[in-house]
Amino acid sequence: MAKLSKLSETLIGSEIVKLGNEIAERQRQGEKIFNYTIGDFNPSIFPIPSALKEEVLKAYEKGYTNYPPADGIAALRKAVQSFVKRYHHLSYDLNEIQIASGGRPLIYAIFRAIVDEGDKVIYPVPSWNNNHYTHMTWAEHCLVDARAENKFMIKASDIAPYLKGASLLCLCSPQNPTGTTFSQKDLEEICDLVLQENNSRPADAKKLYVMFDQMYGTLTYGNTVHYTPVSVRPAMKEYTLFVDGISKSFAATGVRVGWGLGPKEVMAKMKAILSHVGAWSPMPEQQATAAFLDNEPAVDGFINSFRDALKLRLDRLYSGIMDLKQKGYAIDAIEPEAAIYLTLKIGLRGRSINGGQLQQTQEDVTRYILEKAK
Repeated sequence: MAKLSKLSETLIGSEIVKLGNEIAERQRQGEKIFNYTIGDFNPSIFPIPSALKEEVLKAYEKGYTNYPPADGIAALRKAVQSFVKRYHHLSYDLNEIQIASGGRPLIYAIFRAIVDEGDKVIYPVPSWNNNHYTHMTWAEHCLVDARAENKFMIKASDIAPYLKGASLLCLCSPQNPTGTTFSQKDLEEICDLVLQENNSRPADAKKLYVMFDQMYGTLTYGNTVHYTPVSVRPAMKEYTLFVDGISKSFAATGVRVGWGLGPKEVMAKMKAILSHVGAWSPMPEQQATAAFLDNEPAVDGFINSFRDALKLRLDRLYSGIMDLKQKGYAIDAIEPEAAIYLTLKIGLRGRSINGGQLQQTQEDVTRYILEKAK
């Protein structure tokens, strides 16, 4: 095969998607496997809100099948404006809201708008796909190890050594893939460092921006509170770029409606980038989501019942893991706080099970769990 671009020759696909595809193929061949890889929902158990579905069908019937505006239809941006104010206490003007086909195009546009080749991008490990977006922009990877004792949420002291001259700090709360969240204090301390760093830079210098992924912001459990950089430090509004949408809050991963929030100057650049990519959300889905988000009783009713159903499942999984731990199995978990994830430790590394192969790497353990435990 002929050589292609440097990017295509070096870019690797999503590891979790690859594993998920392998499991799906094995299931098609008749294997019974419990698939806990991809952050998605079974529509037969968790369908999208009925009111949203009705609005989608109406929009197609009314012929809303032409191109939408590059930044999204005004009705949807107004509905998002009201939704984020009601649920997240965030106030944004319409020209500070960008609509796209889910979160991925928004993340790509943020990287393209902010990051130049060689710029430092700071992100925690584990986190979702930041490594790939950093690679696509030829940026410098600044990996920050998040530790189990901190529920895999980084602290200000973890990022402090990397801030000087960095262009982008990637944060996610509730965190994909850990199901944990920032405390108010920890997020305040991180924001204080960002503000301090930006205040130290010349007026005409590139600033340090925070990409804050809050796709799971409505899905918190018990006493957990969802905090954002702007809610804890209003001065962060100038430097924060939110990624949000209906994919997770409304079990609508395939409907493809996401929104970004941020300074109007950055949103304008993201709009231009996305207009070239053509990554706008489809017009019928935009019309439908606008009408649905304006239907406050339907929105509140779905989120409340959805949250209860997710919490029930996570609590039962966590309880089962803790029972196994008490029985002496090499297993542990972090109590879930939010999202749809349970952080689980299966302590098989460095061990040989029943005289079999030594489990030396994460890949070995993953393969063993798939092959033996299904």
